[in-house]
Amino acid sequence: MKKKLNKTVKDTNLFLSRFLSNQKRTDLIKPMRYGLLPGGKKIRSKLILDVGKIFKIKYQNLIRISAAVECIHAYSLIHDDLPCMDNDSLRRGKLSTHKKFGESTAILAGNSLLTFAFEILSQKNFKLDDKIKIKLVNLISKCSGHSGIAGGQYLDLSFERKKIPLKKIIEMQIKKTGKLFSFCCMAPIIISKKFNHLKKFDKIGSDIGLLFQIADDLIDYSGNTKKVGKKTKKDLKKGKATLISLLGYKNTIKYSNKLKFNIFKRLKVFGNKANDLKSTIEYILARSK
Repeated sequence: MKKKLNKTVKDTNLFLSRFLSNQKRTDLIKPMRYGLLPGGKKIRSKLILDVGKIFKIKYQNLIRISAAVECIHAYSLIHDDLPCMDNDSLRRGKLSTHKKFGESTAILAGNSLLTFAFEILSQKNFKLDDKIKIKLVNLISKCSGHSGIAGGQYLDLSFERKKIPLKKIIEMQIKKTGKLFSFCCMAPIIISKKFNHLKKFDKIGSDIGLLFQIADDLIDYSGNTKKVGKKTKKDLKKGKATLISLLGYKNTIKYSNKLKFNIFKRLKVFGNKANDLKSTIEYILARSK
């Protein structure tokens, strides 16, 4: 698993580094590069490759989609760390972008990375049918805006220090994290044009995203700042609405195991072709242990 994950990191970062190098030089390139590279573990990119393997999609096309997703993810992290949001000074073991370059620069760098994703997916040298490109851009837009990441972050902030029911917490976490994971699982299917699988992988993706968010919350609850690369035990201090705050630590672990079981059940029909995807899901859960 680690070897495959490292290859994903290397190939996605190589694409992004070359893409940045080919841009017109502006003062925002440096903070954009800082917030984007070297990046994290590339779990989202790995999921794209895993689903792409099931549907036999060309590797370089998957790497391009991965690069677009990492731009969206980096934008969301830069903005999440801002003082008006979660006010975090550390990200991936280094100063947050706003701590390094200032708040206004961080906002503009994040905005620019968001639009990078659309540029990557709509380029002429991305040798896909234009209708497929439009579908990809349309879907990633929906997963990033008010019905996805931005909307989820809004709810996350709105729910602080309030008693929120389980259904609402899950809705918030699916928007904040799960929607982009859904895109990762649906994008290879859009390329393959096997649209009958879209609904299934939309659900699989959102459940994997929820699993990832639960693992993140468990890490925050019991993890070490130095090891994790960002401040931990923040959720409790801020009164964040999480499954841990509602169900407790042990019951949240039980919930995550049940979620994994249901995802694996849906993947059963794909047999051994889904083995890499299953390994990535196991890895997501193992992060919190």
